[in-house]
Amino acid sequence: MVPISWYLAVAAVLFTIGAVAVFVKRNIISILLGIELMLNAVNLTLVAFSHAFGQVDGQVLVFFVMVVAAAEAAVGLAIVILLFRHRETLNVDEASLLKL
Repeated sequence: MVPISWYLAVAAVLFTIGAVAVFVKRNIISILLGIELMLNAVNLTLVAFSHAFGQVDGQVLVFFVMVVAAAEAAVGLAIVILLFRHRETLNVDEASLLKL
């Protein structure tokens, strides 16, 4: 049996990679992927604690997080497509909608 600390270490690494992608990358697709990676790290943590404590609350919460992630991906990709059609760029610095 794998100890819970290993799951938490993997989740921490995944969350760190996602956070770095969000803060460093300028491409909006990379930022969305970083957010998804951070959400998956949280899901891994919830499932690990749920399994360790013998509760199903964490696993139920994972389903809600997955629903929010799916909605975020759908809305985010729709915004990306609309942004690319109008601005022809995926760089978040060049895609400010407040500028004329």
